[in-house]
Amino acid sequence: MVFQVMGPGCAKCNQLADNVKSAATESGLDYEIVKISDFNEMMKFGVMMTPALAIDGEVKCVGKVPTVEEIKAMLN
Repeated sequence: MVFQVMGPGCAKCNQLADNVKSAATESGLDYEIVKISDFNEMMKFGVMMTPALAIDGEVKCVGKVPTVEEIKAMLN
């Protein structure tokens, strides 16, 4: 499973990456976290606000930092 964390590298983006790591680890997933900071690359996903999270290329959340539990819910 690939998690794409999109944002310029701000505190919220880093918090999102930490929450993704916690959710994936707690769920026992084999995963990879890819950080995307290039705005042109984000535009390919249709993302206009950060932070944003895509799971396996599907955008799940834009403009907020979901909690660990919210991320786990996105996995089901």
